[in-house]
Amino acid sequence: MSVSKKIKPTESELEILQILWQRESATVREVHEELSKNKTAGYTTTLKLMQIMFEKGIVTRDDRAKTHIYQPALSRQKTQKQFLDKMINGLFAGSSTQLVLQALGNQKTSKSELDEIQKYLDDLKNG
Repeated sequence: MSVSKKIKPTESELEILQILWQRESATVREVHEELSKNKTAGYTTTLKLMQIMFEKGIVTRDDRAKTHIYQPALSRQKTQKQFLDKMINGLFAGSSTQLVLQALGNQKTSKSELDEIQKYLDDLKNG
């Protein structure tokens, strides 16, 4: 089993990863400012979380400058796949069909999203 398969970010760690995936790299201050837009969290909490993430191997840290720069060590795609596989197997008895039906039934899906899904399905059918 690879190292990345063993790493399971928590919900708070995923919020930080989302910011790092979007920015590619950031300081604790930058991550904290972004997190503060949606929830109340202390700077020291963000700092501690990012230090723990570094120790777990979820992020890397460049400490050559006075201010540490963090980058995601996990790719968005691999992390999404890991969580999706766990969700399909745990909640939908291994049925991706049930997952898709549930997702489309519970969310307002735009015409452009439906067109994109249809194109993907057509590509799968045609091989």
